[in-house]
Amino acid sequence: MSQTISVVLKGYPRLSETFIAQELLALERQGFDLRLVSLRHPTDKSTHPIHQEIRAPVSYLPEYLYQEPLRVLKSWWKARRLPGYSKALKTFFKDLRRDITPNRVRRFGQACVMAAELPSGVDWIYSHFLHTPSSVARYCSLMTGHRWSASAHAKDIWTSPEWELREKLDDIQWLATCTSFNVHHLRGLAAEPDKVDLVYHGLDFNRFDREQAAVVADGAEQPDKGPVVILSVGRAVPKKGYDLILKALAQLPAELDWRFVHIGGGSLSKSLMAQAEELGLQDRIDWMGAQSQQTVLAQYRSSDIFVLASRITEDGDRDGLPNVLMEAQSQGLACLATEISAIPELLVEGETGLMVPPEDPERLAGALERLVRSRELRNRLGSAGQKRVRAEFTMDRGIARLVERFNG
Repeated sequence: MSQTISVVLKGYPRLSETFIAQELLALERQGFDLRLVSLRHPTDKSTHPIHQEIRAPVSYLPEYLYQEPLRVLKSWWKARRLPGYSKALKTFFKDLRRDITPNRVRRFGQACVMAAELPSGVDWIYSHFLHTPSSVARYCSLMTGHRWSASAHAKDIWTSPEWELREKLDDIQWLATCTSFNVHHLRGLAAEPDKVDLVYHGLDFNRFDREQAAVVADGAEQPDKGPVVILSVGRAVPKKGYDLILKALAQLPAELDWRFVHIGGGSLSKSLMAQAEELGLQDRIDWMGAQSQQTVLAQYRSSDIFVLASRITEDGDRDGLPNVLMEAQSQGLACLATEISAIPELLVEGETGLMVPPEDPERLAGALERLVRSRELRNRLGSAGQKRVRAEFTMDRGIARLVERFNG
């Protein structure tokens, strides 16, 4: 019997969240009837092809309550008559005393709208990210009595207060999270550790199967083939460490022939371009901005090295297991990343990739130089990484576990 799942998302569709789109499509193909609920309207100018394949309808909650006051008021009037409204209101006020912010009030208002407009026949409420989307899902679940589950990733775990994580874990039916690193942390907070499951996002290799071997450019050994292309894909935000990558590139020996390509939007784009100009790198960098999955895939196939310098920011934000690393490895790219969070779960140092400590542009520069100079090293790491990611990080395993949980 097909189940209907109301999926709560922070924003939809988003170019930076292909792993969510991949999961949604896979669940639809498993026979689930999805209804998407987004806290925000899309801001990206384009979408990925996968978004066109997802059939689920999308409803948008009021991003700010004052923008749709009549809708909010009508929803509250209806929601207050629901059997669990008093419990949800009590939970909200308990949360508000510890988090006196407009954001907290907005989440309760959005939950009232979601509860009032929830389609009949919904079996589950399922939220992606354990912070704001799960606050809305939790309040709505309390109001309506629907079962609630969630998926946790990175920022939502590490920037949320422990009291909130503990209490959400008490209420939730189960939680899927995408790294062993996260599992260990969240099980330590849960009264019932078995609620927390390891579910790697993995990749749908039907989308990433290599069509042809990329032409290997080798600036140091065979300069006639053009520069070695160093690629990074990720939002220009502090936790991605792009300022460190620029510092490392500035330290590479002058005789090396390389070119750096960045794909991704983000709040730091302009400041990074200014930094590159100050370092004299502007003529060796292509800033491509946010791109579709098709363009990203083409760039993987025409590059030689993938680099990511993830860090832990002052507020605790960090990467979990960046999908872009798996994507790059699936295309046979030699990967270089910093040794934080769950990245060591994917990269095996010296075997399937290279890792350096975070916040160390000198070590990063040294590893980049090794890769630029040695086509043999790039080929060896790229081939080994491709074999491992295809053997151990396929999407099918994670989807099978989610299906089991939803049907349980």
